[in-house]
Amino acid sequence: MARVRIGELAAASGTTARALRHYEQAGLISSRRAANGYRVYDERARVRVRNIRYLLAAGLTVDDVRVFLPCLDGDIAAAPPSDVGLRVARERLAVLNERIAAQTEARDRLEAAIRDRTGGRIRPVA
Repeated sequence: MARVRIGELAAASGTTARALRHYEQAGLISSRRAANGYRVYDERARVRVRNIRYLLAAGLTVDDVRVFLPCLDGDIAAAPPSDVGLRVARERLAVLNERIAAQTEARDRLEAAIRDRTGGRIRPVA
């Protein structure tokens, strides 16, 4: 099986070497060390990294992604969702909705304070 170095994997997967090291530290991917000390990855790591990035882009955290370890080597976007995966996604959605509600409330309070101080005029910041 072909081996790729960290820079090659980063370029092939559209991410950075720093992100790959972070995924490795989090236990999501693994590498071996070449004789020169460089990290080398299996060719299949591209699929795994693609899936990690897909899940992170969907709003999950690195901790959330750990639940998906058993299926990160397949086509996760096309696979039917598991009960555990759905539970994690619903929990993350609830957290995001709580954050959005808190931020909306803070925005509304700030907007009201500005209106009170400016007689109802809110000008955009230039």
